[in-house]
Amino acid sequence: MDSTNGTKELFIFDLDGTLVDAYKAIEQSLNFTRKKLGYSKVSYAAVKKNIGNGDRNFIAVFFPPQDVENALALYRRHHKGALKKYSYLKPYAKVLLLRLKQGKKITAIASNRPAAYTKVIIKAVGIDKYLDYVLCADQINSLKPKPKILYEILKKFKIKKHQAVYVGDMDVDMQTAERAKIEALFIAGGSSSIKDVKKYKNKKVIYSLKDVLKYCRN
Repeated sequence: MDSTNGTKELFIFDLDGTLVDAYKAIEQSLNFTRKKLGYSKVSYAAVKKNIGNGDRNFIAVFFPPQDVENALALYRRHHKGALKKYSYLKPYAKVLLLRLKQGKKITAIASNRPAAYTKVIIKAVGIDKYLDYVLCADQINSLKPKPKILYEILKKFKIKKHQAVYVGDMDVDMQTAERAKIEALFIAGGSSSIKDVKKYKNKKVIYSLKDVLKYCRN
């Protein structure tokens, strides 16, 4: 992917693992729920590996079908408090968003996390004022990797595909961008490995959020 292929005007970000590290909050809520229902604790690594497809699908990985609804209710009740306590910005995230705003770029979030929890995170880490738009899968009833979430953001700002870039840390993010035919930046160190996303041709691997600024050339 060539970063000189036109100036990017719209920067769309995944949230978890890309701008924010909320893995500890997810682990805390999951293990609280498992303990309440009489199950043993699961590892941080197992939690990190299985996020990104919505909280219902996440819970279904760790509980048998008959316990999913009860577990989901317990998890959700616990999770807002956990997010406020255990959500942290990834390195350079706030500086990046500030620089994009100063450059008059449009910034948006496209997340599979439910909107109610996304809002808690964004407020807790103090980046709400740097974002032009936040769209979550439950608001449009369409989870990534279906590309609808990206199409809706493009439509809202009347931006063409070649003027946008999507930044994410998971296989599901790269698949979503590929389906939407939008250029993608895969940031290493999140939930998926570089090997996991090798198959996607429309992406470039970066190792820091600072590298996103290379796509702001005027």
